[in-house]
Parts: sequence; C-alpha cells; structure tokens
Amino acid sequence: MDIASVAIERLDRTHDRARFTSGIPALDRYLTQQARQDADKRVAAPFVAVRPPERQVLGFYTLSASVLMLTDLPAQMAHRLPRYPQLPVTLLGRLAVDRGCRGQGLGEHLLLDALHRTLVHAEQIAAMAVVVDAKDDMAAAFYRHYGFLALQANPQRLYLPMGTVAALFA
Repeated sequence: MDIASVAIERLDRTHDRARFTSGIPALDRYLTQQARQDADKRVAAPFVAVRPPERQVLGFYTLSASVLMLTDLPAQMAHRLPRYPQLPVTLLGRLAVDRGCRGQGLGEHLLLDALHRTLVHAEQIAAMAVVVDAKDDMAAAFYRHYGFLALQANPQRLYLPMGTVAALFA
C-alpha cells in the first residue's frame, strides 16, 4: 500500500464501513454500528482512512476530550504539574486497521495523524497528554513503541505527554 495515496477524513455518511474487518469484533461493531452516532452526539470524533476516490474504510481512530487523575501519573511526572485533581487529556479511544491492510504502515500512519491532530488542537484547547486504553498486550506494545508510558494503576492504560508529541513533529 502506498501510504501517500491514503487520505484521513472525518467519518461521514459516504464512507463504506460495511466491509471493514479488523479481526476484533468490538472494534468492527463500533465502526459499523456506533461511530456515526457518537460523531452526531459529539462524544467522539471518528476519523477514517480511505484511498480516494474509493470510500471503503481501511482503518479508523477516534478522539475525544477526557481527564486523567493526577494520582494516576507516575510521581516524577505528577510533581512537575499543577496540583489539580484532574488534568485535561485527549483520549485516543479506538484505533483499528482492516485485515487486508495490516503490515503496510497504516496503523502508524493513523497514529501519527491522531497525534498531530491532538497537538494542533492542544494549542487551542488544553491537553497535557494523549491517553490510550490498549485492548491487549500486542496493542500496548504498539503504543509503547511510539513512546507511550504506562499509568500507575493500569499498565494497559498508556499516556504520551504533549511535550513528547510536539517533539515528534518538531
């Protein structure tokens, strides 16, 4: 797959979601049955990868505003932050790639696009980190490869400080 030919767009009614199969039923079901409703209700912003002019979804991710408890952060990170009990973050709620596109760099492309979007918006609406909830050890390893760190209470819940995100695009 030529990643340069892939466009990442906000999910809309013209996107073909029916044939998407990541191999993870919960993610497939979310895309086909819930993502548009979440977008309409503004509880998540789903973005999809397509190869124009085709409208078939090759991969997707969602972003939403969230909070992180100060006590969830490792002590060395927490002591550098204001003592607010909750801190603003961007939640990368879901990220999935169609089975037919695996191993071609699309997951990385989606992740970097999501991180870039969070960085741009963090300049207007504060977010001190990007948080993900990895579904399994393989997903956690994927995120750790890009510098995500485990939170204290749950090693499958990972965060990437916004300073690290900014350094990726410097």
